[in-house]
Amino acid sequence: MSKSRIIVALDFSSAAEALKLANQLDPQLCRLKIGMELFTAAGPSLIERLMSIGFDVFLDLKFHDIPTTVARACKAAGSLGVWMVNVHALGGRKMLIAARDAVPQGSTKLIAVTVLTSMNQDDLDDTGLRGQPEEIVRRLAQLSHDCALDGVVCSALEAPHLRQMLGNDFCLVTPGIRPAGNQSDDQKRITTPHQAILNGSNYLVIGRPITQAADPLFVCQRINAEIGNL
Repeated sequence: MSKSRIIVALDFSSAAEALKLANQLDPQLCRLKIGMELFTAAGPSLIERLMSIGFDVFLDLKFHDIPTTVARACKAAGSLGVWMVNVHALGGRKMLIAARDAVPQGSTKLIAVTVLTSMNQDDLDDTGLRGQPEEIVRRLAQLSHDCALDGVVCSALEAPHLRQMLGNDFCLVTPGIRPAGNQSDDQKRITTPHQAILNGSNYLVIGRPITQAADPLFVCQRINAEIGNL
């Protein structure tokens, strides 16, 4: 299993594109994330192929449904052998507990999405959720912790408070990571890899800065070197 803190987001629409990138990377230097688009296009067989060449896989489908349905989906994900799977914390306590019961602790990591890093205050106001993004993240992270999940997805900007609030054993997975000099694209609550680790992040989800680089392996090596001693 990789010890790297980098999770490369395979934001592609086909297995061929994902495998082409994976073959340019090193399983010792990163893990891989499969989201809704790629999983819908390629299915479980792609997960099996990526694991067969040594990669840990984070299945990022953000399950959010009635408790029984989410529990069954999480159990199916665990049976694929993925390293990590996630649900939406907004599904509530009963759903989170059902998901936890379906995925034994110590097997596949089970984490919850708090507030998407693409959302700002205006977006949250539109949904009717009360409070600032940081407040909502804290409430949902505490709920996830109380339901014995392994961690949450959050912005690295929120990581310091969550680390202090929930302790060192709670896993913080942070998207919205942009190496210095990269564009923010559609992410709004972003930070650099170095700052994210200092803030308390365990794993950094990085997409386009790696997947669209001329030399993806070199970018992985550079980021690992940057955060290796932190």
